[in-house]
This record gives sequence, structure tokens and C-alpha cells, in this order.
Amino acid sequence: MAAKLKTGDKVVVLAGKDKGREGVIQSVDPKAGKAVVEGINISIRHTKQSQNSQGGRLPKAMPMDLSNLAIVDPKEGGPTRVGFRVEDGKKVRYAKKSGEVIDA
Repeated sequence: MAAKLKTGDKVVVLAGKDKGREGVIQSVDPKAGKAVVEGINISIRHTKQSQNSQGGRLPKAMPMDLSNLAIVDPKEGGPTRVGFRVEDGKKVRYAKKSGEVIDA
């Protein structure tokens, strides 16, 4: 299946403790159906001190399900679904709310 959400996309959270917040996707795991969004779904990780790191309680963005994310419409600004169409012989993603092309 084609990737509707990719690394670097600006998304809004639809469900969960961070509902309504926006962030940029740092990484996507399509096999697990999860994505890590910068500043969203933060969890405290307790790490042991080592020669390379200080250790202690470090905040870390945890993966969240792709179904809880929606891409931000480039024209209108709200959440939108993603569709695919062919323009000039190239398959492109577009926002279904405004019809605007997401990636050229």
C-alpha cells in the first residue's frame, strides 16, 4: 500500500492524550503502522549513566498509531485525508479537503 504519511509531514493528533496538537513526523514504521511525532506522546525514560550520556529521567517521543494522525491541509490548515492522483505522469499525494497537492 502507498504511504499516506511520510517523514517530514506536518500532522495533527486525532485521538489520545495529545489530541489537537500538531507536530512533524520524525520516523515512520509502516510494518507496525506507527509513527514518531516530534513533541507528541512524550514519555519519561529512566536511563543509567554511562561514559557517553549523563543519565537520569529523559523525555522521549514514543511511537503512536498512524490511525490517530491526520495530515494538516496545506491550504486550509485543518486535518484532512490523503488521496492519490496522477499529474504529468507522476503519482502525487493531495489533500482531499482542499484538493491541494501535498508533494510535487
